[in-house]
Amino acid sequence: YVPWNYHETLPGVYDFTGNRDVEAFLDLTAELGLLVILRPGPYICAEWEMGGLPAWLLWKPDIILRTSNPAYLAAVDSWLHVLLPKIKPRLYHQGGNIISVQVENEYGSYYACDHGYLRHLLGSLRALLGGEVLLFTTDSTGAQELRCGTLQGLYATVDFGPGSNVTEAFGAQRRVEPRGPLVSLAWVMQGGAGWLDYWGEAHASTSVAWVARGLEDMLQLGASINMQALRVYHRYMFHGGTNFAYWSGADYKGQYKPVTTSYDYDAPLSEAGDPTEKLFAIRTVISKFQPLPAGPMPPATPKYAYGWVALRKYADLLDVFDVLCPSGPIQSQFPLTFEALKQVHGFVVYHTQLPWDVPDPATLGAPPHSICDRGYVMLQKEYQGTLERDGQTTLHVTGRAGDSLDILVENMGRISFGANTSDFKGLLGNLSLNSRPLSNWLIYPLAIDTAVQQGWPHTALPKSSSGGRVGPAFYTGTFETPGIAWDTFVKFPGWSKGLLWINGFNLGRYWSCRGPQQTLFVPGSVLHADHPNNITVLELEGAPPSPLLLFLDRPLYNRTLGCSTTATE
Repeated sequence: YVPWNYHETLPGVYDFTGNRDVEAFLDLTAELGLLVILRPGPYICAEWEMGGLPAWLLWKPDIILRTSNPAYLAAVDSWLHVLLPKIKPRLYHQGGNIISVQVENEYGSYYACDHGYLRHLLGSLRALLGGEVLLFTTDSTGAQELRCGTLQGLYATVDFGPGSNVTEAFGAQRRVEPRGPLVSLAWVMQGGAGWLDYWGEAHASTSVAWVARGLEDMLQLGASINMQALRVYHRYMFHGGTNFAYWSGADYKGQYKPVTTSYDYDAPLSEAGDPTEKLFAIRTVISKFQPLPAGPMPPATPKYAYGWVALRKYADLLDVFDVLCPSGPIQSQFPLTFEALKQVHGFVVYHTQLPWDVPDPATLGAPPHSICDRGYVMLQKEYQGTLERDGQTTLHVTGRAGDSLDILVENMGRISFGANTSDFKGLLGNLSLNSRPLSNWLIYPLAIDTAVQQGWPHTALPKSSSGGRVGPAFYTGTFETPGIAWDTFVKFPGWSKGLLWINGFNLGRYWSCRGPQQTLFVPGSVLHADHPNNITVLELEGAPPSPLLLFLDRPLYNRTLGCSTTATE
């Protein structure tokens, strides 16, 4: 998969450097003797933020995603004209290793069923890649999905899991594709090797025996199975991975369900790239059909438990607006969404004042589903509690006229599948106090990552901060390695929810009290072996009395704790 939003970060602003260098990555696959099935979207799903579509598309009024809507097609065409010339020299018939290219992704599962859109994509890919490359679609096996997701001129493949009836599944493919190979492009994803995790639910896993049996059933039919589709420069499904920074998406299944930072997936190769029991079972099945490569299996990469690291509180978030929002606030009578503010990821603070005295507890509330996705409420800079999309939407507060009211709103990831991918963030409706709307807002879009990547707060002068442990605040610390920079996993004992940066690299969200994920993966490439490593933590609800992190040599994926943070210490 190639996620559009990872590369066109703003309209017309492209980034193919460093970890985003798709050409270098494809060249590496060629050096390793791998063949590539490229899936450039423009929509990819992948449980990735907004399914790979850029959030800035939602800045365009009246845009309709994944359709023939002119504003959407104009943006798609601009993107493809930048991406596909990088791809064309690497196609198989040009001497490269890209053997096929997917058009869209599971389009039959989308409500629009716009064949004009698929024809437009087909024409664009043919014009930019030529007539020789194999273009294909992938859909689930339902009749409606195959009717809406397939198109003459595109080879139709299917996806399903090993719990499915294999003969019936490939029979569905045969009804739309009478000739050619039987192909399941996402067998492992659809309940095969594993599945994704949502915050607050158990770690998903599948049995080794079930996976082996499903694979053998398919190979006995002579089918082709993709277990190494590339998901943002790591193997998706066959190889676990990590949704660093803000890249994890969300699902909507009756309620909003954000995806964890870890994308380990209970996959044959783990989040850190290590072989698992499932991998060896798959090798055993494959050995029944063809010889395995000679030589030993590569071992797991070394891990290191760096141990305990003490942090100290640097500052409350509300006290560092000069760094996090240097351009100052935006004034508005009523709240504005992230999209209206042109804020793609992260956080926005909404500030106003109590308009009258509130001597007795009054209800601070928001309309249903209008807190997108979590709102951390401070009155006179004192944390009161959290409002949540599809969760708690009211708090009781007291105060005096003129008291400051701040709501830090967190974007937990845009929905990546289904009809709800136009997933606006921020305060989508007005807050009210005892049903009377609040107004006169100062709105602060926060550029936290920009500041941290530039060395803040480690390069800043020490700040005097309150000793309180509740509410949004930054914590800092350093640690040194014993001359090695190996992969590790960091645990947050006693912490609530937040984000972690090491040496300016955003390792993603932790949410210890909700789980199931209890550790964040830290690649050794992020660490310094020869000088101190800078740690920055943004804790959103409440830090422990002794703010410590614990670096381990193994992950903890499947433990859910109770969230009990309150506004009192």
